[in-house]
Amino acid sequence: MNINWKWDMFFDAFPFILKGIGVTIGLTFACFLFALIFGFVWVLLRRIPIKPINWFITWIMEFIRSTPPLIQLFFIYYAWPMVPGVGASLSSFESAVLGLGIHFSTYIGEVYRSGIEGVEKGQWEASTALNFSTGQKWLKIILPQAIPPTIPMLGNYLIIMFKEVPLASTIGVVGILALADTYGTEHFRMLESYTIVAIIFLALSYPSAILINKLEKKMNRRFDKKAAIQD
Repeated sequence: MNINWKWDMFFDAFPFILKGIGVTIGLTFACFLFALIFGFVWVLLRRIPIKPINWFITWIMEFIRSTPPLIQLFFIYYAWPMVPGVGASLSSFESAVLGLGIHFSTYIGEVYRSGIEGVEKGQWEASTALNFSTGQKWLKIILPQAIPPTIPMLGNYLIIMFKEVPLASTIGVVGILALADTYGTEHFRMLESYTIVAIIFLALSYPSAILINKLEKKMNRRFDKKAAIQD
């Protein structure tokens, strides 16, 4: 079986496609930072003790999670500027940060929520007994205990986001996938171009997954040890 592979085209395309790695990684971290911040906003909104508001926020989060991120990117980049009075034209990079950031913030919000709910009830009561303000309670008592257990899961979402960022090429973000499309189209060599993209993603995501897995095991041993001491 002849797959018509050409090594000379592979080595010629590699440096060209690699030029987009900075945009791809930069977009990943920008989206992740947005998701980290906005995820906490979801948590605060869901803690509003008014059931209709809580139901509405929950419905919005479910709607965002149930909608393909590609459709959300298209809506923000192409449709949102056409909304009279409120629409604003955003660059492709800004649209990608907003679209992917909001999409993944709904998942990260749930990660935060699980961490917060994992804080023992006695810690909440102790902060109240010490007459802490709301800010002091969250910054000094709740978050220092809630966030560390969520770090491995947040790391997993960072890797997932890195693999979803190529969707941004559909709205004009020039990352490695967009450059692979450009090179492959100009030279009619899509096989080598997409293989390079796959190699780059594998080279970056697989070691990261191993590190996250080791971190998760380390964190689990730490919490198991802490639980044993408390018992």
